Amino acid sequence: MAMAVAHHQHRESSSGSSINKHLNDAGKYVRYTYEQVEALERLYAECPKPSSLRRQQLIRDCPILSNIEPKQIKVWFQNRRCREKQRKESSRLQTVNRKLSAMNKLLMEENDRLQKQVSQLVCENGYMRQQLHTAPATDASCDSVVTTPQHSLRDANNPAGLLSIAEETLAEFLSKATGTAVDWVQMPGMKPGPDSVGIFAISQSCSGVAARACGLVSLEPTKIAEILKDRPSWFRDCRSLEVFTMFPAGNGGTVELIYTQTYAPTTLAPARDFWTLRYTTSLDNGSFVVCERSLSGSGAGPSGASAAQFVRAEMLPSGYLIRPCEGGGSIIHIVDHLNLEAWSVPEVLRPLYESSKVVAQKRTIAALRYIRQIAQETSGEVVYSLGRQPAVLRTFSQRLIRGFNDAVNGFNDDGWSLINCDGAEDIIMAINSTKNLTTTNPANSFAFLGGILCAKASMLLQNVPPAVLVRFLREHRSEWADFNVDAYSAASLKSGSYAYPGMRPTRFTGGQIIMPLGHTIEQEELLEVVRLEGHSFSQEEAFASRDIHLLQICSGVDENAVGACSELVFAPIDEMFPDDAPLLPSGFRIIPLESKTSDSKDALATHRTLDLTSSLEVGSTTNHNAGDLNSFHNTRSVLTIAFQFPFESSLQDNVVSMARQYVRNVISSVQRVAMAISPSGLSPSVGPKLSPGSPEALTLANWICQSYSYHLGAELLQPDSVGGDSMLKHLWHHQDAILCCSLKSVPVFIFANQAGLDMLETTLVALQDISLDKIFDESGRKTLCTDFGKLMQQGFAYLPAGICMSTMGRHVSYEQAIGWKVLSGEDNSVHCLAFSFVNWSFV
Repeated sequence: MAMAVAHHQHRESSSGSSINKHLNDAGKYVRYTYEQVEALERLYAECPKPSSLRRQQLIRDCPILSNIEPKQIKVWFQNRRCREKQRKESSRLQTVNRKLSAMNKLLMEENDRLQKQVSQLVCENGYMRQQLHTAPATDASCDSVVTTPQHSLRDANNPAGLLSIAEETLAEFLSKATGTAVDWVQMPGMKPGPDSVGIFAISQSCSGVAARACGLVSLEPTKIAEILKDRPSWFRDCRSLEVFTMFPAGNGGTVELIYTQTYAPTTLAPARDFWTLRYTTSLDNGSFVVCERSLSGSGAGPSGASAAQFVRAEMLPSGYLIRPCEGGGSIIHIVDHLNLEAWSVPEVLRPLYESSKVVAQKRTIAALRYIRQIAQETSGEVVYSLGRQPAVLRTFSQRLIRGFNDAVNGFNDDGWSLINCDGAEDIIMAINSTKNLTTTNPANSFAFLGGILCAKASMLLQNVPPAVLVRFLREHRSEWADFNVDAYSAASLKSGSYAYPGMRPTRFTGGQIIMPLGHTIEQEELLEVVRLEGHSFSQEEAFASRDIHLLQICSGVDENAVGACSELVFAPIDEMFPDDAPLLPSGFRIIPLESKTSDSKDALATHRTLDLTSSLEVGSTTNHNAGDLNSFHNTRSVLTIAFQFPFESSLQDNVVSMARQYVRNVISSVQRVAMAISPSGLSPSVGPKLSPGSPEALTLANWICQSYSYHLGAELLQPDSVGGDSMLKHLWHHQDAILCCSLKSVPVFIFANQAGLDMLETTLVALQDISLDKIFDESGRKTLCTDFGKLMQQGFAYLPAGICMSTMGRHVSYEQAIGWKVLSGEDNSVHCLAFSFVNWSFV
């Protein structure tokens, strides 16, 4: 890498020496004068690639350049652009080199720690063998994990005792962060590398649940510590953090007593709280440490009345070790070690509280990702839509999730109280008469005359991939939502008026346009504005638009990613989209349930790529994978639904009845969708099979490739990829978007490879709802109509470059589209039409 950087620097220096020379009339190189270079640099700053007319204009405007040929000026600009490109490339390589050096240092430290752990295990093994030989009856069990001593309340009543606890916490935390106090194993699905967020590990055979992360962040240690100590800003499950006592310690450090409340993820379990000591200090080597642990005694902390709805959990020594890195930035180690008191939740939910993987996903990885997000935003690497500042968008995301968590938990001190309901479908109805959606702008603030009603429920899903279900709910809102209910909530929030009795009936046109606002660095979380198009039924308002805008956050939509849960949370918002708009979030949360024992195993089946080759029956070719697929789909997850409705006091009974029925309808729709995407029998699938009249997937793949070769005289796939199910796999992973549509009056899609699904931004579940004409713009439809006769007559047609539309409303450009007839191998009849979009990309 160093040689590469040096090579670039050499090229840059050589080009820099030649760029300031030009040929004179005698054919000799003459150096440009300072004034000439200054004039050329001014134009370069305005326009790095000037046209011929612009260069001639420059010569006329600058007499000092009159003795230089236009061609020589053109060469100067070419050399100048080349030098700029080399400079940027050199800077990029230096950055990569620093990142690789830091990552290499991390890996070397991890290797040293593992070697120490191996040596320790060898010694323990030898000791146990000796004990077995000398005293067979003796219990030689041992635990390599540092257990947390319980401190009495007497120690916590004076600064000296607290400082002693703080020093012990620091030592135990460091032994976990860089030592062998915990038996760490690499987290499945999170392999380290130069482009990864960091190195992640979870505990094995440990008291409680623990996770560790280490990575490189381009921020200074003090800035990182400041961000991480503000836990509510990045830990979405943190309801509040209150510092009760703070006093100084040695080395400029501080000791704090902290009371923290966290949300419960579902309606089926109580929330947790912590009473902890936090110690912030610096080490002799310049490192910065923030460590924390619980203080003993369940009654410690605030009064029992304020914590009545919480179960006291224990934080074992945890924290952050932040070391300055050579060349800027920091290396950070994060350790989270908790005992979440799993006994207090129903048995079906205990995997959520006994899994180190869940702790890693929700706390440890989230912290490191948030820090990296802040670092990239600070450096200007992240660009957001609609001109919004990153801090504003982060605030929107936090408010959406926090509002949803408030609705799910319904804390009494927030004003929530349960109301009578029949409980026929376990729908919990709660009311909040004190809710006030205040904002920084009084014009956008108002208190509801009646209050807020929340209808919520939780249910268990069997063999339903959470990512696929949330993606379907996001892309096909009309399948489960009632447009009139959305319109009611939007109108109530927009004006503060309540029009339930006389709501004007509105027809949802089916149009849903999703406008992206921003996303996290790994795109595991998306923030977007959704516009729902609707029109009134009344004749006098037939042409009046009644569109609704929703602010929406979506996470966990990639089934191959390692995520804690999949969420879709949304709230009506004014079309002007003010930064301090009042929000009343509703939505869905799906959390996979995994056993604790699976943390220490390589969950390959859990993170495998689910594509068409593993989701469709292809005769006997899938039988050898039946066992793996069954084990993959033998999974459970818990779905939590919460919807909030504003209401006026006089309309409370009406709104309660409407909300209960609406949530029941939503539950019924979600169950119907879940059954459709849930695998069954011998053909596990994350999407539907091909339409009923279509052949098996392997047969169709053969027909597509053979018809392409027959009509165009060329091969669609490489010669070594033909034969057996490898053809289907290569077609599925083909770089161009390949789609097949039926031969009907309104052609609809029946097949798409992975690139095709990505281009349309849809899933196999929803593919058959998309018609061919909907993906083209007006120009594309005209071209298709013009060339359709040629396609049907000669069997193929080339369509010029154009623009098509994804299901999310995004424009997609392509260099060329090829259409051909797919012939049945049996009777040579036309089975369907195939289209290949070459070199497509989002505009």
